[in-house]
Amino acid sequence: MARRRSSAVTLTDVARRAGVSVATASKALNARDDVAADTRHRVQQAAEELAFQPNALARGLISGTSRTVGLLTDELAGRFAMPVLLGAENALGNGQMSVLLCDTRGDTFRRRHYIRTLLSRQVDGLLIVGDKNDMRPSLTEGIPVPVVYVYGESDDPDDLSILADDEGGARLAAEHLVALGRRRVAHITGEEGYRAARDRAAGLGAVLGEAGLPLVGGVPMYGAWSQRWGRHAASMLLSAHPDVDAILCGSDQIASGVMETLWDFGRRVPEDVAVVGYDNWEIFAAECRTPLTTVDLNLEQLGAIAAEHLIAALDGDRRTGVIRHPGRLVLRESTGPRTSA
Repeated sequence: MARRRSSAVTLTDVARRAGVSVATASKALNARDDVAADTRHRVQQAAEELAFQPNALARGLISGTSRTVGLLTDELAGRFAMPVLLGAENALGNGQMSVLLCDTRGDTFRRRHYIRTLLSRQVDGLLIVGDKNDMRPSLTEGIPVPVVYVYGESDDPDDLSILADDEGGARLAAEHLVALGRRRVAHITGEEGYRAARDRAAGLGAVLGEAGLPLVGGVPMYGAWSQRWGRHAASMLLSAHPDVDAILCGSDQIASGVMETLWDFGRRVPEDVAVVGYDNWEIFAAECRTPLTTVDLNLEQLGAIAAEHLIAALDGDRRTGVIRHPGRLVLRESTGPRTSA
């Protein structure tokens, strides 16, 4: 039998085919316990035959939930937001929840507008996605549904924030370089105003301190998150400290520029100077002339974990505070043991 178009099928049609009342059909399709098993089966079979799709709003009015979550991001087109959002959307989809995505573009008024719009659509919860892993003002006050912050820390300790562990990731990279026998380690990174840059520098400094090693140059070289800065900073570094044997870079873009300058100076990677990046951005890390050892932030998993905590909060298991999700070190050809050649 050919199925009817779902847009033309109503709950009354399903009830009529199953030979039950509309109320009984509704209970059966919403998995209520007070419906006999054979009746539930008959209703579900009728719904399948008619290709019935229940109205989400009507179902939400009955259950008190919409099975919909709002995602707000400040940087939809950026490097970090999309993987986080993909991970969150996948986890929410596995929980049979729909997603409404809004790009605030970092604008306060757009953000407030979208929050009002999402709440008017009766979303069950909100994910607030940052763009810098930095501290940010809490938006939770006045929002009547659970909120989870991801890749950006709320300044309210009563909120839940899921962050990438930038300091821990830098420790992984630094421990790798020290284990390889590198003793003259420098750090070229991005803007000091970014918390991620400061945390990565702190992680490197801690490991070098534990190993009794100084940071080459004494302080991190802060600058732009760009290949151009990587090239320029590496030129200054090699001119002042030609004996450097390892460079931890604050991003893969910076690392790509650093390696260009190393080659220009006749330095071999990794034989003379080992280089480690940060982010595992494939276009730079895997495709450059010497594939780059780098720290992967596990951003998709970060988004999935945030979504799972939001789902748990909807079920009454609400957490607060900060969860720092560890990264992983991806080993490629840009690091290797120090050679005596």
